[in-house]
Amino acid sequence: MTRKTRLGWLALMVAAIAARGHAVELKIGDAAPNFTGIIGIDDKEHGLADYQGAKLVVVVFTCNHCPVAVAYEDRLVALQKDYQAKGVQLVAVNVNTIADDRLDKMKERAAKKGFNFPYLYDATQKIGRDYGATVTPHVFVLDKDRKIAYVGAVDDNMEPDKVKSPHLRNALDALLAGKRPPQEVTKQFGCGIKYE
Repeated sequence: MTRKTRLGWLALMVAAIAARGHAVELKIGDAAPNFTGIIGIDDKEHGLADYQGAKLVVVVFTCNHCPVAVAYEDRLVALQKDYQAKGVQLVAVNVNTIADDRLDKMKERAAKKGFNFPYLYDATQKIGRDYGATVTPHVFVLDKDRKIAYVGAVDDNMEPDKVKSPHLRNALDALLAGKRPPQEVTKQFGCGIKYE
């Protein structure tokens, strides 16, 4: 078993423990919780209304320190590049408050990795609680009416060459075609969000 695989399994266990203690659970078809005034790495305040021109909004709860979240950074950059012209806007949100996950470190990480999407920081953790986010990464796709259309994982394996089901891309393709995703809910996995 590789070190990366061991870290993945450890993250899954942490996520399972974190998920048990979290009360909010959005369901498919629920209105997406609104958010406003969340600071981004551009030092501007962001809100859901800022993305009203997008056909679909992908809200991804992530962070800097989690090895699972880090494993998905390039995939998120590629996804935004591939789907931006189709009207999809990805928005990454970090609600962890440890030193490695604060705004100054987020700016460094985004610059290093070439993030092509907003990366927002909510030290109050309200948006994470409102969405019921439990792990990093945890994905919520909002349809044109800003209702929850997909919840779960980006795909089925943190190792890119072992992915068999690109859940998020499948969901986006279906929604853009006016259909329901083949899987509307998948099991998210990653490091448990550190709620205070």
